[in-house]
Amino acid sequence: MTAPAPAPAVVPPSGAGARDRSADPVVLDLTGMTCSACAVRIEKVLSRVPGVKQATVNLALETAEVRAPGVEGAALVAAVERAGYGATLRAEAARARRQALEAATAERRAEERRTLVVFAISAVLTLPFVVGMVPMAWGAHAHWLTPTLQLALATPVQIIAGWRFYVGAFKALRGFSANMDVLVALGTTAAYLFSVAMIATHGEHAAGHLYFEGSATILTLILAGKLMEARARRAASAAVASLMALRPDTAIRLAGDVQETVSIDDLRAGDRILVKPGERVAADGLVEEGASELDESLVTGESLPVAKGPGDKVTAGTINGSGALTVTVRAVGEDTVLARIARLVEQAQIAKAPVQKLVDRVAALFVPVIVAVALATFAGWVLVGADTEAAFVAAVSVLVIACPCALGLATPAALVAGTGAAAKAGILIKDIEALERAHAVDVVVFDKTGTLTAGHPAVTDVVVFGGRGDDMLRLAASVQAASEHPLAKAMVAAAFFKGLVLSPAREARAVTGRGVTAVVDGRRVAIGNAALMAELAVDTRLYAKELARLEAEAKTVVTVARDGEAVGLIAMADPIRPDSRAAVAALQARGIACRMLTGDAAPVAAAVGAALGLDGVEGPVPPERKAAAIGAMRRDGRIVAMVGDGINDAPALAAADVGIAIGTGADVALETAGITLMRPDPRLVPAALEIARATWAKIRQNLFWAFAYNVVGVPLAALGYLTPALAGAAMALSSVSVVTNALTLTRWKPTLTDGDPAKGPRPVAD
Repeated sequence: MTAPAPAPAVVPPSGAGARDRSADPVVLDLTGMTCSACAVRIEKVLSRVPGVKQATVNLALETAEVRAPGVEGAALVAAVERAGYGATLRAEAARARRQALEAATAERRAEERRTLVVFAISAVLTLPFVVGMVPMAWGAHAHWLTPTLQLALATPVQIIAGWRFYVGAFKALRGFSANMDVLVALGTTAAYLFSVAMIATHGEHAAGHLYFEGSATILTLILAGKLMEARARRAASAAVASLMALRPDTAIRLAGDVQETVSIDDLRAGDRILVKPGERVAADGLVEEGASELDESLVTGESLPVAKGPGDKVTAGTINGSGALTVTVRAVGEDTVLARIARLVEQAQIAKAPVQKLVDRVAALFVPVIVAVALATFAGWVLVGADTEAAFVAAVSVLVIACPCALGLATPAALVAGTGAAAKAGILIKDIEALERAHAVDVVVFDKTGTLTAGHPAVTDVVVFGGRGDDMLRLAASVQAASEHPLAKAMVAAAFFKGLVLSPAREARAVTGRGVTAVVDGRRVAIGNAALMAELAVDTRLYAKELARLEAEAKTVVTVARDGEAVGLIAMADPIRPDSRAAVAALQARGIACRMLTGDAAPVAAAVGAALGLDGVEGPVPPERKAAAIGAMRRDGRIVAMVGDGINDAPALAAADVGIAIGTGADVALETAGITLMRPDPRLVPAALEIARATWAKIRQNLFWAFAYNVVGVPLAALGYLTPALAGAAMALSSVSVVTNALTLTRWKPTLTDGDPAKGPRPVAD
């Protein structure tokens, strides 16, 4: 016989009824954005709608989150459309939401295919220009295409490939803003029209003074960049889509003995559903009948199946094993754990880190500044005596290379990839500002109960003289079998773990504050503290030394007596989680100090601290004083992460630079903590800081490359060292490199070292 596996600590529903979503933000799916200037423009447009408190646009996800209580969604959509972009309201119902997500994905793929066709046509027409440009790179002049043929090749490219940029530029200018489309349209059109004018003026003698290859190559390269960028962005934002895909469309509802297949949108709290072997669970609930194992890896990140039986919680989207389960529904649709995880991941990905807000302010001014720089470049070349053609080429090169795409994608692309990878590992990042602070954490403060320890007592020692420990444990568990006291449950669980067969107890009598007595197998058995033993005249001197040793280890010890004679001791304690030692060691290896604040007595705190090798321990500390202790550390210049169970520790979680709620998934944890760990594994704490550091590193790398392209490229273009075609290639490469660099985060997996079983729950020994 084996002990039942504990239920995973996932986010329970807040109640059986529907959640009040009146204060939830409105989410819009957007189309038509091309760069960060577009995102800034849409934010401004939405912010001007009466009643809107805050609008946040994410370029990488093509979404907007609008906090506008009482404002109709249609008014927000209309405002975006007036600005020249597309918008649709995010569906609420689970099935409709999934269908809308699938439709949006299909539309993006169709758009990619259309772009691919346009790119293929442009590439074929541009190839002759590229062939002629190769010898030019070595200083030779190979004007092998006649001016008329160049015009014939470049004109379709300018119209077919350039059309989307003309439309985007028109919409932007109509809304009194400027974006990447404006730069591309200005640069390529200027090069194309200048060349047309040269042919009109000089005819076939214009050879050598035409820039059709520049306009055609720029458009083709930018389209190639857009294709790669779109595919990378789709891969980076796949986390929410994969979560939504976990929900089945239908469920088998039980009405008496009748089974009916219904849409999950028709399920209500209190319904009974049948989950067949191999099926996904359709709603959150409690197992009523049956036994099985559930694969919860895509919700909690836990790789091993979890045993389920009557009374255990099940989560929507998890996969049933070999047994059939009858489940009573507790939450459906948007109130399920899975939906709430998806919503929090989305909100985290849409939200902006403080550094991104600064980048957005730069991007809003970027296009007008670059246009001014291009005009100044043209004027400067003319003033120093250069001919109009050289001045024109330098100005066009400035316009083309200075695309703000990479700048706008640098932060959100990394955040989307990082938070998505974390969610797959069971690390739910809610607060983007907390993620930005997490990379600098230098001290982690742990709560004890339920965080570093299991949160409930377990038998740690069985001491017996003149008999077998199993016999004594079986007697004690038989007496305690009907009790709800935590210590009684610990004894019963230990006997259950060892496969002991219990006997019925008669004449049970509880002595408040002392213990319990009962008759088992015809023998009078007493279990309790020293006071009960003294009352029953039981001599415990034989065990005095062992009793003192166990109590010195901060364990709760009871004496077991049979027919008035002491037969042994049973010691219990809140066991340290098996992986707590590994978690502390992993943090300390990275130079992060580990401290503990607990409400338990000083001897208990000291024992746990010594077992785990903590850098500091303080106890007893009531919940209201934990927040003050965290504040004192921050005033000393420390960057503090607080790890707790999200209930009593809520004030401390809020007071820390980074709040991490471990394993309980209580509503208050989701509201207070910036990071929630979806299973009670302390090793996810260093993993959460690890993904935060990795994400922050990607943001810094991306911003460096995005700024470097422009800081280096714009002066080179203005000085005439870059042709328009090379400028276009550099611009396309900048966006692709930024998104591709961010995409490497999607391969991240937490490094979880093995725990120390000797410090965690273990079978009791004789």
